[in-house]
Amino acid sequence: MISALRRQLNDSPFLDAVAGRKPTRTPVWFMRQAGRSLPEYREIRAGIPMLDACFMPELLAEITLQPVRRHDVDAAILFSDIVVPLRAAGIGVELVPGRGPVMDKALTTRSDVQNLPILEDSVPEIAAGIAGVLAELRADQVLIGFSGAPFTLASYLVEGGPSKSHQHTKALMHSDPDTWHLLMRRLVPTIVAFLRTQLDAGIDAWQLFDSWAGFLSARDYREFVLPYSQEIMAELADYQVPRLHFGVTTGEILGEMSRAGSEVMGVDWRVPLDEAARRIAEVSGPKVVQGNLDPAILFSGSAVMRAEIARIKAEAQRAIAAGHATGHIFNLGHGVLPDTPAEAITEAVAIIHES
Repeated sequence: MISALRRQLNDSPFLDAVAGRKPTRTPVWFMRQAGRSLPEYREIRAGIPMLDACFMPELLAEITLQPVRRHDVDAAILFSDIVVPLRAAGIGVELVPGRGPVMDKALTTRSDVQNLPILEDSVPEIAAGIAGVLAELRADQVLIGFSGAPFTLASYLVEGGPSKSHQHTKALMHSDPDTWHLLMRRLVPTIVAFLRTQLDAGIDAWQLFDSWAGFLSARDYREFVLPYSQEIMAELADYQVPRLHFGVTTGEILGEMSRAGSEVMGVDWRVPLDEAARRIAEVSGPKVVQGNLDPAILFSGSAVMRAEIARIKAEAQRAIAAGHATGHIFNLGHGVLPDTPAEAITEAVAIIHES
């Protein structure tokens, strides 16, 4: 079995929560914990483009480990970006400061989609970086890998960059569904190959980020997106490591997203955690819920942080008591904001770990 080749983890709060056991402390990690909120990150990455840094093994490992050392979180999240699989496949993309991922050329024709490169091999730079991370992590700390999900990557490709409306993406879905499904079929193997690189290198869990799925109706998500997320989850199930699923503003489609097959469902801050767990359980049965502190609360001071953390923990416990969730992993409802004081993150983790 593939899982027999993985490193041995002991007393991991993260894995205990996933398995429905009572962890020794509430497990916590934060999306974007490795990045701009840390002065040591800004120093080490000075002058190096973000996407280039993701393919430099020693730098990738060091940036991934920085928040683990500083904050004592229970999981490292691999330093990467949701569009790294596209870069790995040879697709032209850059991260433009203040804007985000921008493609060399938007996909505008069926021929563009037919000619979209597919990642077929492993990515040795990523694997080498993961080896460096695993060499330092404690036996109770996990390494989470990730990839952008097909819909989110498709939106960047069709729009040519970030979009507030995703109008071209939705227009393609409805006006030319054959081309849309062709695009999704070409993205799935790239995502699978990228995640397989990480899994073969030894990551302990992985998250599928569908950042823009919340812009879809449940009906459109079900028809145009869900089958491809399900395919990715199923394709990598043999590794027997926890699978996490997350998107922003996805409260109205949490039930549909839960059908994809992950063990853990991430929840943003717009829906109370116990209500989110109920919506998920109604469709797919109880799962582990992850979340969901508003990232802005990290600017609000100790008293507010403590109160909000206690509220979220209480919501999680209510969900578990009601049979709507099997466990809770604490996280933000999205990523750490760039100018978040690093000391506030450390303090939040300490509060979360108190019980």
